[in-house]
Amino acid sequence: MPSPTPHEALIYLMVITSASDRDMTDVELARIGDVVRSWPVFEDFKQDRLVPVAQACQKLLQEKDGLEGVLAQIADALPERLRDTAYAAAFEVAAVDLEMRMEEVRVLQLIRRKLDLDTLTVAAIGRAAKARLRTLT
Repeated sequence: MPSPTPHEALIYLMVITSASDRDMTDVELARIGDVVRSWPVFEDFKQDRLVPVAQACQKLLQEKDGLEGVLAQIADALPERLRDTAYAAAFEVAAVDLEMRMEEVRVLQLIRRKLDLDTLTVAAIGRAAKARLRTLT
């Protein structure tokens, strides 16, 4: 299978994060769609490709190298300047239901390491996402 494009790599990270606990919730899937529709990095992405790209990711996860192989492909596909954006997209999906399961935390740690992100960047992304998703109740 060919290497993913940067758009595909961003979507793969969101799919991996959502699927990390074996339960891709409607809220998480809706957030993936929201990110693809509204984030500037996706403005030239054809939205009708979202489902096929997500399915391709799921297929790759079933291959011999599994998660590690997909993460390596993602790291290769993403330019340095998009790595924090990629982590932010993954974190957005993990945080959308306002509770982060251990599996999601573990996947985010793997993503952070694979993308070589520093602690301050990761903390800032996490804090911003939590603040953005907070409700009054």
